[in-house]
Amino acid sequence: MIRTHSAGGDFGPLRAEFSLPESFGPDVLAEAEAAVLDPLAEPREDATGLPFVTIDPPGSKDLDQAMVVEKTAHGFRVHYAIADLAAFVPPGGALDRESRLRGQTLYLPDGNVPLHPPVLSEGAASLLPGEVRPAVLWTIETDEAGEPTSTRVRRALVRSTEQFDYETVQAALDAGNPHPSVAALPELGRRRRELAVRRGAVELQLPEQEISGDPDGGWVLARRPRTVVDAWNAEISLLTGMAAARIMIDARVGVLRTLPDPEPEAVDWLRRSADALGIAWAPEATVSEFLSALDPGQPASMALYADTTRLLRGAGYTAFDGELPALTTHAGIGGAYAHVTAPIRRLVDRFATEICLAVSAGREVPAWVREALADVPERMSASDTLAAKVERACIDQVEAWVLAEHVGREFSAVVLRADENKAEILVEDPTVMAKCAGEKLTAGERIAVRLTAVDVEQRKVSFERA
Repeated sequence: MIRTHSAGGDFGPLRAEFSLPESFGPDVLAEAEAAVLDPLAEPREDATGLPFVTIDPPGSKDLDQAMVVEKTAHGFRVHYAIADLAAFVPPGGALDRESRLRGQTLYLPDGNVPLHPPVLSEGAASLLPGEVRPAVLWTIETDEAGEPTSTRVRRALVRSTEQFDYETVQAALDAGNPHPSVAALPELGRRRRELAVRRGAVELQLPEQEISGDPDGGWVLARRPRTVVDAWNAEISLLTGMAAARIMIDARVGVLRTLPDPEPEAVDWLRRSADALGIAWAPEATVSEFLSALDPGQPASMALYADTTRLLRGAGYTAFDGELPALTTHAGIGGAYAHVTAPIRRLVDRFATEICLAVSAGREVPAWVREALADVPERMSASDTLAAKVERACIDQVEAWVLAEHVGREFSAVVLRADENKAEILVEDPTVMAKCAGEKLTAGERIAVRLTAVDVEQRKVSFERA
């Protein structure tokens, strides 16, 4: 495996380039410390008897979600506990103001830039195992097909019993020895995936790049492992987000994650791309049905997934109060959807959750939440843009570090997109996405490429067809 030199790897210049904050101000830290000692008082259901578990990447400390999935006589019951950040963040205070400025947690290979001080995000608010925590508890009943039949949301006290990662849960399932709290997750996850395809949801299984450290102090670039547990776990979050959207739409107040449907011309263009790649697409099959049947490991599938990103443009946050907006749905999900399951890491979830709690309890939505609807969508869009730029810059930087000593070497790559004399390629080991020069390049083919140049300072690498 190729890795960087152990002496390299300083992300300080990148942090400075994007003006990322290095710490929190003393007023923010003082308010966070006080909140730990005295979180906002409110009656809570005692749900500490439920055997919640968390499923997150290895080493995670900012744990937003814990679950119990049960099979019932009529379908499934999901208990989904979400960290209750509003219990620690007084409206209008220093914490509130700072979180609005940051928008979301930014993740860099050498450490994150958190939305909230670690005393909260990795401590008192995090659903760490063995600790009693304030949470927002969603209980969603579904029928046998996985369609929700009832939703209940309230404040509660919970205790996570285990902290798992995706690979651990997958291994236990494969061995036929799953934890009881997630034993029903595969069945519900599969049924929710079937419903997603029928709704028209579009899932792009593009290879994801992952940066990790090595024992020598360098950085390793590889494909991010994806198990079916990832997909099933995501379905629980999507189920909850769709339930939240329904609550807000019915109440005519809220903030949704939206994405317009692709234009028919764009779908026609994708069909032509599939034909050019030699992938059969039955005339009666929808985009969702077609994409769900592809093998993501095949070069032609990778190329088509790369093309499909053109159909999913225009995502945003849509707030409303009194009158429903023209667009309430998310084309990638195939229905109405809201962010409510990651309040430790994302600003908008705190406000959307408070709306759902108020509506469900028959109370007025708090004035501070209604006032925030005016600017939360813009703040989230800005932080999404910054997060994407930072992630891309980190990957570009590590690509340059990893490849700096390998100019002239040949690699195997898949062509994702191709024009007349250039293409976008995926180098398979190490996992690098880059531009490549060469004639008669064809999307979906596997080719040999030569690394021609690396500019570490500019974070650029160049390839040509070998």
